[in-house]
Amino acid sequence: MIRKLQSGEYRLYSRKKDAKTGKRKNLGTFSSRAAAQKHERAVQYFKRAG
Repeated sequence: MIRKLQSGEYRLYSRKKDAKTGKRKNLGTFSSRAAAQKHERAVQYFKRAG
């Protein structure tokens, strides 16, 4: 899940909420949406490859 911050950057959050905190985990901040999407694909790949 990618959200645009007020600073103009994009932040990648986990799809599910963290059971402990009730919030989504921050999986990284990127300068462009394309970079965030690229990293999200990498995250999904490793979730299945592990």
